[in-house]
Formats: sequence, C-alpha cells, structure tokens
Amino acid sequence: MGDESFMSEEKPKRHKLIEYANGPSLEEINGTVEVPKGKGFFRTLFAYSGPGALVAVGYMDPGNWSTSITGGQNFQYLLMSVILMSSLIAMLLQYMAAKLGIVTRMDLAQAIRARTGKTLGIVLWILTELAIMATDIAEVIGAAIALYLLFHIPLVIAVFITVFDVLLLLLLTRIGFRKIEAIVVCLILVILLVFVYQVALSNPSWSGIFKGLIPNGETFSGAHSVNGMTPLNGALGIIGATVMPHNLYLHSAVSQTRAIDHDDEESVAQTVRFTTWDSNIQLTFAFVVNSLLLIMGVAVFKTGAVKDPSFFGLFDALSNTSTLSNPVLISVAKSGVLSVLFAVALLASGQNSTITGTLTGQVIMEGFIHMRMPLWARRLVTRLISVVPVLICVALTSGQSAIQQHEALNNLMNNSQVFLAFALPFSMLPLLMFTDSRLEMGKRFKNNILVKFFGWVSVISLTFLNMKGLPDSIEGFFGDNPTKSQTLTADIIAYILIAAVLALLVWTIIELHRGNKRLEEKVAADKLEAAKLGD
Repeated sequence: MGDESFMSEEKPKRHKLIEYANGPSLEEINGTVEVPKGKGFFRTLFAYSGPGALVAVGYMDPGNWSTSITGGQNFQYLLMSVILMSSLIAMLLQYMAAKLGIVTRMDLAQAIRARTGKTLGIVLWILTELAIMATDIAEVIGAAIALYLLFHIPLVIAVFITVFDVLLLLLLTRIGFRKIEAIVVCLILVILLVFVYQVALSNPSWSGIFKGLIPNGETFSGAHSVNGMTPLNGALGIIGATVMPHNLYLHSAVSQTRAIDHDDEESVAQTVRFTTWDSNIQLTFAFVVNSLLLIMGVAVFKTGAVKDPSFFGLFDALSNTSTLSNPVLISVAKSGVLSVLFAVALLASGQNSTITGTLTGQVIMEGFIHMRMPLWARRLVTRLISVVPVLICVALTSGQSAIQQHEALNNLMNNSQVFLAFALPFSMLPLLMFTDSRLEMGKRFKNNILVKFFGWVSVISLTFLNMKGLPDSIEGFFGDNPTKSQTLTADIIAYILIAAVLALLVWTIIELHRGNKRLEEKVAADKLEAAKLGD
C-alpha cells in the first residue's frame, strides 16, 4: 500500500530559520492523536473528527461570500444546484485526498514530487503558492473590513493588524492540534449560527429553495444577464470559490494526524471510513453555510436592492431598512444586530482561514521543495506578501468615492481567485491518478468503478469550466466596463494562459507516468530479489 522508496534517507541539515525537510507530512503533529479501539460508532467518530473541519473552512472563506449572495440577488434560487454540485464534487475529491494520505503515508505534494523531477516540482510549488496567496488576499480583505466595520479602525491600519494574526498562530502551536481543531469547529459554528438566524428571520421560500437544487437549462446559460452577470458567470464564480486546490494538499496531510497501525489493514480501513464520515459531515456544514449565503441574497434583501456587493455594501444593507425584505428583519435591523453579526462572522471566517492556509503552505513547501520554516515565519512571509496588493488598492482609490473604493477591493478579491483556476487541475489530476492506481493504494483501497467514473467527470468538468471562465476573469482586471481593445487583449492573454496550463498538464502527466514506471520496475525487482532469497 503505497511507497516511500522515493523519499530520501538523507538526514536533515538544520539552519537558523529554514531547514531541510523530507520526512513525514507535518511531522510535528503526524500520528500524535490517539484513537480508541473497539469502541462505539459515535465515540470513534468523535476521535476522528477535526481534520474535516480544517478542510471545510476553505469552502466557506470570505471569497465565497459575495459570489453566493450576488448570485442570489441576480438569479433567485437558480444557482442552488451549483452549490450542491460543487459540494458533492468537494466531498468526492476530499475523500480521495484523505485516503491517499492515510494509505500511502504521503501527502499529495510529497506523492507528486516523488514521481516528478525537481524542475517540475518547483514550478508546481510556485503555482500552488500563488493559489494560497490568492486566498490569503481574500482573508486580508475580509478581516480588515470586519475590523473597520466593528471597531471603526482605518482600513490601512486594519490591514496591518491582520499581519499580527501570526501571534494567534504562535499561541495555537503551543496548545496541541486537537485543541486547534476544536477552535476551528467553534468558529464554524459561529458563522453557521449567524446566517441561520438571519435567514430564519427572512422566512424564505422553501419550495423555491428545493426547486433550485435541481439543475435546469438556465443554470449554465450565458444568453441573458442581470446586472452584468449571466447564470454561467455566477455558476463559475461559485465553483471557483468553492473547490480550491489547497484543500486537497491539506487534507492529505492532516488525515495522517491519527495514530494508527499501518501494518493492520483493518486499522487503515477504519481510519479511511471514519475520516470520510468526518469530512462529509463538515462539508455538509459548508454546503449549508454557502446555501444560506445565497438564500440571504434572495430572501433577506429585496430583489436588486444590494447595489454594492462588497462586504461594506452588505454590512450597510443589513442595517438599511429600505433594502430588507420583511417587517421582522426591519425591526431587528434597527438595533444594528444583523450588520454586527455579519461582521463577526466575517472576522471568524478570516481567522479560520489563517490557521488552515498556514498549515497548507507548510505542506506544499515541504512536499515540493523539501524546505521547512517555523509556522510563524511562514505565516508572516505569506501575509506580508498578500498585504501589498491590498495596500496598493487602498492607496490608489483613496481619493475616490466610498462606493468606488469598496468596488475596487471587491474586484481585487474576486480577480485574485483567477490563480485558483490555474492550480486546481494540477492537484485534481495527480490525485485521481494516484488513487486509481492499485500499485499506489493496494487492491482494497484503490478507487472503485463509481468513484473512478465520477472522479474523472469532475476533474474534466471543473478543468473545462475554469478554462472557459478564464477570459471573463482576465477581463475583470480591466474594470467593470472594458473597451473592445481591452476585451481583445484579455482574450489573447487568456488563450495564451490556457495553452500554457494545458502544456504544463501534459508535462505533469508524462512525468507522473514515468515515475510510476520507475516504481513498477523497482517493485518487480524487489519481488525478484525476495524470491531469490527465499530459494
């Protein structure tokens, strides 16, 4: 089951800040959480619960909020089916990622690097780092705006304050991984309860919600637009903000935190089973949160009432009685509770993403380029880099109207997500190839025919949709109303990038295939050697 022969036996070369790393994934917490044996279902599930929450955070981070709420404002419940499909695909991909880590004892980055060359490893590391930084920009914007809205801290200062969440991370690294999981779950519950409360007050159309869960011909239509958005644009935005590459790397690493006997196939099978339960339960919570966000767009606000879809605009709309849909909401909004709770949920979401983003960064750095930094240093570097474009955006719009400033920050957040479209195929495709392989996973744990079928459908569909939406994403960098020449330029850039992504995918597939051939030859040679010794 799996292979670690590509992992070097070289001893770590320690430096002051950066050290060589080629051992177990997230070595400090790998196999540190004890699990009971022979206990009941719920007690065992509780012991395995936690890693799924860390992963679910990525499916409800600030980058998801405006896409879901705007989708609801423009198309009512039409895009509910897209949230459902994205969540089901996420469950499938995260199941495979967790299984890969548990069975092979390598995270996804280590598995890719073990079967590819150094050059490709560096290229994929840079690509994935850009994707993580793109999500970090959304976290910076979300946290800074939440601080501004709650405490009236000027945006520039609020942006710098977000850098100090590294102190939170330092504290968390001292209290143990199980407590970190508990804190993440509590923050998820805060977000969930805030939106449940607001949607409950809005009295939504439940028949419309359930009808929206079934896709129809309009779901991916590009024929008609509302407020400059077509259903296809809205669907692509939701998919892009939901299925993120860094979650696959993270899950393949944190699934290894439980102490299990890898020589006992039943122990491995139990870990896969309960980790899958944990993942699916937590991702169901993420589906509910994203659905609540879309329902907010439909039921909390009057149709078309939200002219400013940024976090500022949503905060103001929740305290503006003229934008809300019913008397109950209006009476509560007068107290300011709705808008304050929204800002609290935004801050909780940003802090959750801080924890998971840093762990993921460490996973890909160790896996792809065999380097390790202390978590606080890793966080500080990533956050400082992510702060720069936000500060530039704030500075460039300082003389403009409030709405223009808000739109600029919102556009920066949405446009930064374009890097996710580049990175996603390079995590999904290798993941599917590894978990489809009997050589990697063994006969018992390789994907069955249904997982294999839906896995390939998901990978091909998501890659196609991301590439299809790339021209519009590039156009977004030119503002809301690009000229014809800017649109042409954006299309040319997009097609060049699509060609580059496809070429890199071919390179990756070829190297993975060669790596597997080398592994097959080594396994065959080992078996022959063992047979000779047996004789």
